[in-house]
Amino acid sequence: MVNSAGVRLLEGLLPNHCALCRMRSYRHLPLCRPCESELPANTVACEQCAIPLAGNHLDASRRCGQCLLHPPPYDRVIAPWLYGEYLARLIQRWKYQRERHLTRVLAHLWLQRAGSRRDVDLLVPVPLHWRRRWHRGFNQSELLAFHLGDHVGVAGGLTPDLCTVKRHQPTAPQSVMGAAQRKRNLANAFTVSRPCDNLRIAIVDDVLTTGATAAALSRALKQAGARHIEVWCLARTPTPYI
Repeated sequence: MVNSAGVRLLEGLLPNHCALCRMRSYRHLPLCRPCESELPANTVACEQCAIPLAGNHLDASRRCGQCLLHPPPYDRVIAPWLYGEYLARLIQRWKYQRERHLTRVLAHLWLQRAGSRRDVDLLVPVPLHWRRRWHRGFNQSELLAFHLGDHVGVAGGLTPDLCTVKRHQPTAPQSVMGAAQRKRNLANAFTVSRPCDNLRIAIVDDVLTTGATAAALSRALKQAGARHIEVWCLARTPTPYI
């Protein structure tokens, strides 16, 4: 009751403006509830890769046909939203227009549907090569991981690990590539610097499209001994690129 009353008071005294419609949001986030309600949730999806499917396309194990035939190296993807127009606008402004304050909004959206998870030992944001990081000025996956880390872990908080995995070679931008090109582009891109024996690891990224980045990083972590790997991302594209 006290927390709820405090939030309502804060919303009344310090109204934000919605990052999408530019109207006052009347809450502690720059995202109004009507715009948030327009975001498409990823409600029925494969439990391993999170690709959205019709309910009758899931087998008893709740995995899609592709994951049954060719299982990816990660064990599960948590992608609570679909990559639609509004969410794409927020993520693109966050990444390419350097609006870092949107990290709080995006973390809120992930936690709202995925909830606090306490069953991982290591939180690993997808690393950028130093050249890409220098050009962008930050790593968006790290920003998201630090916000999510406050709500996960056995003790109620988990500091993201920025040292275990390095992206040791630059890769071409993947936004215009198909699945096969992305896989070749990421071959041997990541190096794991220490043993990960029996660890449960969550990889944090923004959007899962073909899963090529997550797969390459998962393979490297599994080779280092990781027992279970989840991918935590904001959204899943509705269909994979070919």
